[in-house]
Amino acid sequence: MERRFEEHQSGLNPECYTYTRRPLLLVYHERFPDVHQAIAFEKQVKGWRRAKKEALINGEWHLLPELSRTAK
Repeated sequence: MERRFEEHQSGLNPECYTYTRRPLLLVYHERFPDVHQAIAFEKQVKGWRRAKKEALINGEWHLLPELSRTAK
């Protein structure tokens, strides 16, 4: 995780989404036993609305089901 964050932070790849959005701040991370599970979760979260992502970042897991049902 530290290596990947540093790669984004240093701007190694000008084609990367984060290249023009530096400096970066890591607000959430999760460990997975399998890289495929991690990639699937990342893709899932990328599709979420901001409110749901903020609930995840703040550890408010109990809000996720309700935020999935409402369109605010």
